Amino acid sequence: MNNWLRNFIAANRRASTALNNLLPQALRRDGNRHFRTHILPGAVYAGATVYDVGGGSQPFADAEMKRRLGLRTVGVDIDAGELAAAPAGTYDAVIVADLCTYAGVGDADIVICQATLEHVPDTRGAILAIASILKPDGKAYVFAPCRNAAFARLNLVLPQRWKERILYAVSPEVKDHQGFPAHYDHCVPTQIEQIFDTAGLRVVQRELFWMSSYFMVFTPLFVVWRIWQSLFYLAARANAAETFIYVVQRKQA
Repeated sequence: MNNWLRNFIAANRRASTALNNLLPQALRRDGNRHFRTHILPGAVYAGATVYDVGGGSQPFADAEMKRRLGLRTVGVDIDAGELAAAPAGTYDAVIVADLCTYAGVGDADIVICQATLEHVPDTRGAILAIASILKPDGKAYVFAPCRNAAFARLNLVLPQRWKERILYAVSPEVKDHQGFPAHYDHCVPTQIEQIFDTAGLRVVQRELFWMSSYFMVFTPLFVVWRIWQSLFYLAARANAAETFIYVVQRKQA
């Protein structure tokens, strides 16, 4: 990226951030950051068996956390290369499988599913797989973007090559970890809650988020997006969220 474009983007991000800071805190929370810093740290406990589905090269639990808490961690990903690229000592076992068709053995205390469901073509199958991995009363912690978010709609219509060029030009630091094809199948709160229920999973916590940073690189577009988001909320309510977090528990048989 040349210096002019880098400076232009930086100036727009500063302006967008300044405008965003005028909004209520509830509209400024970043769902992905909240998931990692507030939800997951309180979810993992000593001696637990933790499955990280779709974590690939970036699992939540690092080697130090594993040692300190005595965790058993299992990585599940469709890409063997992603699992192999994880830091040494983070997984006790890896499973190369398509989550949409995978059947677990019901041995997990905790399943972590961070920014994975939007990438599977069959969310119903993936959630059934998560349910099959969990022990009775085991919990799954799910973060995903909403299909109805403006950035998700753009992601669905733009050619993959275009999306990668734009993403890597604006945020070159994510090149090795983002840019995977996305489907957003049933990735809206009302639909995914129905799937949870069908899969035998009880919702114990739901958090909705109204912030994403994609449009901050061009402040006029960011302002238009914020206005659109407010109007869309009046019609769609929860389904207008940018991202969401669910904690679900497997029901007793």
